[in-house]
Amino acid sequence: MDSHDEESPLVADSSPVQTPKQNHARDVHILSSAFLLIFLAYGAAQNLESTLNTEEDLGTTSLGILYLSFTFFSLVASVVVRRLGTKNALVLGTTGYWLFIAANLKPTWYTMVPASVYLGFSASIIWVGQGTYLTSTARSHAKDCNLHEGTVIGNFNGEFWGMFASNQFVGNLISLAMLSDGTEGSTSGTTLLFVVFLCSMTLGTILMCFLTKRNHNAEDGTQDSSVGVYSTVVSLSKSLVTLLFDARMLLTIPLIAYSGLQQAFVWAEFTKDIVTPALGVSGVGGAMAVYGAFDAICSLAAGRLTSGLTSITLIVSGGALIQAVVFLWLLLIYRLTSGVLGIMYPLLMAAMLGIGDGVFNTQLNALLGILFKHDTEGAFAQLKVWQSGSIAVVFFVSPYISLKAMLVVMLAALCLSYAGFLLLTLKKKNYKHKCLVPFCSITEVVHRLVEVEVINNTLLL
Repeated sequence: MDSHDEESPLVADSSPVQTPKQNHARDVHILSSAFLLIFLAYGAAQNLESTLNTEEDLGTTSLGILYLSFTFFSLVASVVVRRLGTKNALVLGTTGYWLFIAANLKPTWYTMVPASVYLGFSASIIWVGQGTYLTSTARSHAKDCNLHEGTVIGNFNGEFWGMFASNQFVGNLISLAMLSDGTEGSTSGTTLLFVVFLCSMTLGTILMCFLTKRNHNAEDGTQDSSVGVYSTVVSLSKSLVTLLFDARMLLTIPLIAYSGLQQAFVWAEFTKDIVTPALGVSGVGGAMAVYGAFDAICSLAAGRLTSGLTSITLIVSGGALIQAVVFLWLLLIYRLTSGVLGIMYPLLMAAMLGIGDGVFNTQLNALLGILFKHDTEGAFAQLKVWQSGSIAVVFFVSPYISLKAMLVVMLAALCLSYAGFLLLTLKKKNYKHKCLVPFCSITEVVHRLVEVEVINNTLLL
């Protein structure tokens, strides 16, 4: 009887031992605030590159190199994030942005080019880490609170992208305030501005350190060192090859590429050919502030309205329509005018383009989080590969193509990407499996072959 009495407390104590619920919303607030502090500095500096570093097109060339590096390193970013863990990848990723701003204190080919290459690596891991971390946080919150997963993913993405988009508003206002007295060409004015940016980035990096570590896939780092190389190969092949055999990803890639094109169009073409002639160089900061403000508002609203594939389809359709109106307006109707209308038209178009960008940012991230639950790192790596690749193309092609030709390209890309997205939504309703049937079998074969090869090589050791 005594032994039975001693066993009873053990049984009673085993059931209540539950993992305490984490404050997942806290991590979203920290992540969003840290990205705001980092990118209000980087975004404003990026907008100034083509006007401050004009000697031998140093600024524009540096950005082109940056996004080419971003594209290349995005191919392996998912593996790096898995081995480092999402929190460590996020903290390490901030160092590249800090170094790039520091290089602008002494802008030469010997400082800007290496900083741009390293920033490409840092950007790839910070963005794959961001998408993975945010999606993992949303799923944990939905599970702990018994909420609809798609709704939580949409809400968390809305908060993040709303905060992130406001970096254009805040950063450009800081630039406008500090350079409004005509000191944009002076060493003292720009030096002070970049010192302020470095302080903002440092605060963002410190804030990132307060994120909670999350166990996602191999984030706990418990891998057998004897098969570490082979497991890395498996992860890389899964992220890069397998997803390209997934019909859902193939239909999403055009929309991902277009999201990069429309961002680069604003940075490279809209500010140069529309805003500057109408408002002058000093008006670029104001127009981009309007762009950022509407981007932020739309991101928050779109995130709140996202609950699943149907809502994503409706929201993306609205964003695509708004941007199509802007492109057709510029291509067929818009003419440079004076007076109040000459000021209002560029600002109105900036607001509409910002709305479209807010839509694509929130909905693409929510879409990938919903569709690719078992390989979020690979999905977000694909997002950055195609997005950064399209941005790099625009930066390099921009000096050699007219505004009208670029507008035709933008309209064609928008129609093609939207058609692929609609086909994805139709197919998703008909198929409940991970892939379309023809592609699914190929994907499974690739997985089996790679796994068998890993086992064989391990046994040989």
